[in-house]
Amino acid sequence: MEFTKPDLEYVELLPLLIVFGTACLGVLLEAFLPRGARRVPQLVLTIAGLVAALVATVIIGMDLEEHTGAAGQTARGLVGAEGSVIIDGPTVYLWGLLLVFAIGGAALFSERRLEGGVSGFAGQASALPGTEAEREASTMGLEHTEVYPLMLFATGGMLLFPASGDLLTMFVALEVLSLPLYLLCGLARRRRLLSQEAALKYFLLGAFSSGFFLYGAALVYGYSGSMDFAGINEAIRGGADNQGLLLAGIALLAVGLFFKVGAVPFQSWTPDVYQGAPTAVTAFMAAGTKIAAFGAMARLLYVAFDGERWTWQPMLWVVAILSMIVGAVLAIPQTDVKRMLAYSSVAHSGFILTGVLGAQSAGLLAEGQYTSLDGVLFYLTAYGFSMVGAFAIVTLVRDPGGEATGFSHWAGLGKRSPLVAGAFAFFLLSMAGIPLTAGFIGKWAVFTSAMSAGAWPVVLVAIGSSIIAVFFYVRYVRLMFFSDAHPDEEGAVAIPSAFTTVTVTVCLAATLLLGIVPGPVLDLVVGTGDFIR
Repeated sequence: MEFTKPDLEYVELLPLLIVFGTACLGVLLEAFLPRGARRVPQLVLTIAGLVAALVATVIIGMDLEEHTGAAGQTARGLVGAEGSVIIDGPTVYLWGLLLVFAIGGAALFSERRLEGGVSGFAGQASALPGTEAEREASTMGLEHTEVYPLMLFATGGMLLFPASGDLLTMFVALEVLSLPLYLLCGLARRRRLLSQEAALKYFLLGAFSSGFFLYGAALVYGYSGSMDFAGINEAIRGGADNQGLLLAGIALLAVGLFFKVGAVPFQSWTPDVYQGAPTAVTAFMAAGTKIAAFGAMARLLYVAFDGERWTWQPMLWVVAILSMIVGAVLAIPQTDVKRMLAYSSVAHSGFILTGVLGAQSAGLLAEGQYTSLDGVLFYLTAYGFSMVGAFAIVTLVRDPGGEATGFSHWAGLGKRSPLVAGAFAFFLLSMAGIPLTAGFIGKWAVFTSAMSAGAWPVVLVAIGSSIIAVFFYVRYVRLMFFSDAHPDEEGAVAIPSAFTTVTVTVCLAATLLLGIVPGPVLDLVVGTGDFIR
């Protein structure tokens, strides 16, 4: 058997190589540097690697050339790594978005001032909560600097997920992004039992969802005889036998993807994990995982299964409607701000699915309308900045035991710290879709694309869910500015480090600018073009 040397496009794959290479260097730093001298080198290495990958992404995006795919469709980009990775306009845009939020996540990971000079991550994860070993680790000021390479590995998986060109690569990317997150969710310094419970739930349910995804990939391979998306689409359009295998495979693959985006009925992990995980991890995960998973979902549905869209579109209708209703309704009774944001995230998954339902071809749209991909990309941008900024604000409200996420601790926050309360209120108003915020433009874009595809019942449900969502968002605004706190439950606002301050400021500015001057970003997402097929 003759071995054929693979032909790799190293320049186009550079962002992936930089992120994974930086993660490996971070592991080496953990192995060779003394325990007390790891934090600063790890932080510098992480941010430098992410910035370098972002610069490489921008350069690649400026030099993309037109490519004709297997279906004869022309798009900007290329198929690399022997067909395993597709670098096209949507891929590059998602890469840039993920790297921006990864930099913000690294900045939040580095915060130490909020915990009295130590990291928000556990000093010794192997120590049982409440034991002498945990108290000694806390007294010694130990911290897990392994969180930085773990975050980089998760970021690398997120980058690979929407760029996958075949089911096997997509599964590998799914595991690479998921496994580090399972660990990170269990490393909170405070509320150790809650954090470990969150990590265990996320791991067990995530393992089941990965099993569904892998079984679905096997069934689709049995139907088409191919793992790559172009080959699957060709088999569908050629009318291959065993249609039942294809339908079962699509359903099982969808389970894995719906779990990652937190869509109903696979959302049960979301509130528990968002609440129990370290808030810096929650911020990074809430934005990054959803962006990567929706990018992968759009590529899988519109490239591999485009010829079968009349089969899977009704499924998206049902899941989108359920996600919006369940997320909005269950967010109302929540008395913990992180759980409220978690159910809000479930509702946003439904809104984004509404955009995925839209027409894919720009030729089908009237002037002034946006394709489903354009609307989804803009919505993910607006959602990411609002979520990262909101969770960054959550880290600032404290009580003697740590973060004060209870409903009563936020009462009167506007009187104690009007800037923090005002920033949080603005992020909430953006999530609600109030005009002059990024969220309003994002909802307008996805609703327009869905209406153009005839999914008006879903849009009506989306509008109704948005009205419901306004209630629980505005309730927090009223709580912060028009309520008085009980003296025993009053939350104090901690003074953050420069990293957290910059992260909140950038997210606030982006949310405002995308609502007032959305044109440049809308033009950018429209300019990304279509998927390579």
